[in-house]
Amino acid sequence: MLNQYYSPLRIGIFYEGTSFLHVSNYYNYHHPVKSRISLSGFHDFLIHKIAELENVDPNSLVIAENHYFRGRINASEASERGSQLYNDRVFDDILMANGIEMHYLPLRTSKGKNEEKGVNTWLSLTAHQLALAGKIDIAVFIFFDTEYIPLIKMINALGVRTVLLKWDFEYINEENQIIITKTSHDLFLLARHKIEMTKEIEEGLQTENKLIQDLFVKPDTSDQPQTDPSKNRSQILKLMDGYGFIKYQNNNLFFHSSNVIGDFSELQVGDMVEFEIDKNDKGEDVGVGIIKYISI
Repeated sequence: MLNQYYSPLRIGIFYEGTSFLHVSNYYNYHHPVKSRISLSGFHDFLIHKIAELENVDPNSLVIAENHYFRGRINASEASERGSQLYNDRVFDDILMANGIEMHYLPLRTSKGKNEEKGVNTWLSLTAHQLALAGKIDIAVFIFFDTEYIPLIKMINALGVRTVLLKWDFEYINEENQIIITKTSHDLFLLARHKIEMTKEIEEGLQTENKLIQDLFVKPDTSDQPQTDPSKNRSQILKLMDGYGFIKYQNNNLFFHSSNVIGDFSELQVGDMVEFEIDKNDKGEDVGVGIIKYISI
C-alpha cells in the first residue's frame, strides 16, 4: 500500500559567509552583469537545479534548513567605518527575510589583521548534527577550501546527498592585483552533485535563461532621479586611502582621488556629490568629475 502522506525531500543550505560575499562582490563590481546575487533567486535556482539532478519535480523539494556563518567585527570598530553598522544591519534584514539563520563569531586580530577563527568548525558541526538527526536529505554547501573535505565525507557517509557549488573566476582589483578564486578540485570531486556555477551563469545569461537572470538583484532607480544623463548625484558610501565608493543605483561606484574636483581629503562618508560616469581601462563604470554638492 502506498504511503498516503506526502514527504518532500528536505534541503539544508550552509553558507560560509566570506565565500558567498566574495562571489557576490565579484558579480557586483567586476562582472559585466554588475549586480549582487539575489538570495531569493538563488534559492529558486537551487531548487530547480537539484530537482533536475535528482530527476524529481521541483515541488517535491523544500528548503528545511538555511544557515549563514561568518566572522564579524565588533560594534566599536564598525562605527569607525562610516556606514558599516548600517550596512551590516541591512544585510541581516535580507538574510532574515529569506529565512536564513545567522551565526556570527567575533573576528580575531592577529598581526594587525582581522581573521576568522572557528567559522569552519561551527558550520561543519551544525551541518553534521542536522544530517545525523535526520533533519535533511540534501546538503548544499557554499565554500571553497580543502578544510571542508572531512565534512563532505561525513555527510556522504550518513547517506545525505551533498551538493557543492563551484565558482572559478579571476579579476584585477583597484590596487591592480590579480585576484583568483577557485573551488578546491578535491573537494568538488567528493560531492554527490556538482554544480559549476561560473559555467551555469555565463551560459544562462547568454541564452536569457530566466532562472539565471533572477539570480541577480534587479536595479532600483527609484531614488536616483536623473534630469541630465551626464550629471549624477548621490552619497559617498566609503572612503579609503586615495579612493572611495559612491552609492549609485544597485552598485557602489568606484572613484579615484585624482577624479575629484577640489580636495579629496575634505570629503566625508555621507557627503552628497555630483559626478559623471566614465569607463576605466577594463570597461568598468567609474566616477569622474566628482564635486561636493552644496544645496542652495
